[in-house]
Amino acid sequence: MHSRLLGNSVSASHPGYDVAVIGAGVVGCALARAFTLAGARVVVLEKAVEVLDGASKGNSAILHTGFDAPEGSLELACIREGYALYHEIRERLGLPLVRAGAMVLAWTEEEVAGLPALMDQALANGVTDIHPVTAAEARALEPALSDRVLAGFRVPGEHLIDPWSAAHGYLLQALANGAVLMRQAEVLTGRRSGDVWHLATTAGQVTAGLVINAAGLFGDEVDRRVTGESWFTIKPRKGQFVVYDKTAAALAGHILLPVPTKITKGIVVCRTAFGNLLVGPTAEEQDDREHASLDRETLKALMRRGEEILPALAGHEVTAVYAGLRPATEEKHYRIRDDLAPGYICVGGIRSTGLSAALGIAAHVVRLAARDFPPLADPVWPAMPNISVAAPRDWECPGHGGVVCHCELVTRREIEAALTGPLAAASLAGLKRRTRVTMGRCQGFYCTAELARLTEGRLVQPMLGTDHG
Repeated sequence: MHSRLLGNSVSASHPGYDVAVIGAGVVGCALARAFTLAGARVVVLEKAVEVLDGASKGNSAILHTGFDAPEGSLELACIREGYALYHEIRERLGLPLVRAGAMVLAWTEEEVAGLPALMDQALANGVTDIHPVTAAEARALEPALSDRVLAGFRVPGEHLIDPWSAAHGYLLQALANGAVLMRQAEVLTGRRSGDVWHLATTAGQVTAGLVINAAGLFGDEVDRRVTGESWFTIKPRKGQFVVYDKTAAALAGHILLPVPTKITKGIVVCRTAFGNLLVGPTAEEQDDREHASLDRETLKALMRRGEEILPALAGHEVTAVYAGLRPATEEKHYRIRDDLAPGYICVGGIRSTGLSAALGIAAHVVRLAARDFPPLADPVWPAMPNISVAAPRDWECPGHGGVVCHCELVTRREIEAALTGPLAAASLAGLKRRTRVTMGRCQGFYCTAELARLTEGRLVQPMLGTDHG
């Protein structure tokens, strides 16, 4: 077995943990952080070689206020708490925030008629700084908007964040304070004996007093493997995205939102924290939990919709397209329960709002667990390297060793740092999520050879040939 697969090097004979978190997506990373800071001995079990390899790898990277969340729902409570906690801790962890604000825009008379109810919902949800805008006011705020816009309202508190640094930061703080990450540790079975769970994984046996299922797209399957049954069914929902070149970002200062439906928040147009402009996602039901394929006609439809909202988009090039899967279930609400088995909490059905709600979900689950651990004195606060437009980048600082990825201005020093430490990248995808390599206009055409040289023998999933490390 590769020496790095077990993260902080744990053996199958380890005496055990207070908490085992199954799944290293954004929610699992937030749970690991929350329980570690609460004083628990935590292990995170991830079946892939890399964290964020499931639903969390593809999202729209918006920090939501919860203005349109179901009124009185657990989802709303978690979004609001998560939103507040992100603001509270982000500077200490070095997490970005691009203050953008959002506008919900109506393009038909039917959508105009739906605006008052949506504004009432926002006010009921505690988002009180909203205000209506006329078509003329909307276009004054966003001059590139189509003259077909009819009305809308502004939500100043909606912001843009980096889609991956938050989760990496949460997990890195957990690891810095004693948590353990086990990669390639798929949970196969679970057995409760006395007050202890015995989990069989592909990386060995693990024992823990409390097991938390945060397995995302496989949450119902993990339920069955550990407890023998599942109380919900994952119904994967695919979202396809189109990413335009950086020159297009000047066309939209706000996050441009549609009037949502019962099924989806709809097609969003917004800048990204990496300086591009994004259009998406779609909301497509499918059975496959692992593969999010791209469809040419759907992507063309996204581009047409983007150009209907911002006509000048027609003159800008598309840099990339991607698709992600959301772990929707047969119900709209979060599926969080602590009464399925002793010492077991299921955190399922965390759909498109997981990035915003993750810290709130983690705080909620810590309260559900209601366990006292030895207090953690003076926790370590590691700072994440900035890869967003929200602050200076490494290429602007001396001694970086040269720029390797010129499209995204990623330095040799950044790549070397991402390949070391307790959360070292294990694949090219993981390296991309930590540094932005291969995300630019050339999609890695010019930097792949140098990346292959720099990463040879250092990735669990090598870029080329066989890993000799």
